[in-house]
Amino acid sequence: MIEELLPDSVVVVEMLGDETIREAPLYPEEEAIVARAVPKRRREFAAVRACARSAMEKLGVPPQPVVSGERGAPRWPDGLIGSMTHCEGYCSAALARAADLASIGIDAEPQGPLPEGVGESVLLPSEQERLGRLAAERPEVHWDRLLFSAKESVYKAWFPLTGKWLDFMEADIELFPEPGERPRGTLRARLLVPGPTVGGRQLEVFEGRWGAGYGMLASAVVVPHP
Repeated sequence: MIEELLPDSVVVVEMLGDETIREAPLYPEEEAIVARAVPKRRREFAAVRACARSAMEKLGVPPQPVVSGERGAPRWPDGLIGSMTHCEGYCSAALARAADLASIGIDAEPQGPLPEGVGESVLLPSEQERLGRLAAERPEVHWDRLLFSAKESVYKAWFPLTGKWLDFMEADIELFPEPGERPRGTLRARLLVPGPTVGGRQLEVFEGRWGAGYGMLASAVVVPHP
């Protein structure tokens, strides 16, 4: 699902289906984070880290703990960048070498509408207006939830580059469908606050891809080196 949204330089490992998402072994540092968590939270936490360790191995890096840093962002081994996501019945980790990309953000959401009242607090008026046109074009997609996913991916790509919070209202995101039977397309996020500086160039826009399928919506944002 998410693998097809990312370039070949990114290694993606995914688990799909509740029966595949079982509680995997944890390192002591990780165990301390979820020692008091409910079983569902523990399973998701452990499964997505199992995905991350498998991706490390594919990149030739020995499996290591993935602990949470500032604002819960995962801490990756030196020389790697990455992002993780999970929702009901699905989890995924995407990793790449820091020499290949500056940052990655991924997110998966269930294929369903946002809870009532949430859209007004996370979507800009300009975004809400565009959603109406998208819904008329592809009514089978829950565009408000997809846009929420895109905002999550933008934030996950933003934070490792800045170490700062990015509010939902500080990025104006457009979704562009592509022709085809299965819903998919590209996304463009215009940053409404000063963007990070990468390779001496201040970024004003993040770009990525999105897709729908398997009862889910997914998005991915990649920040390349200039």
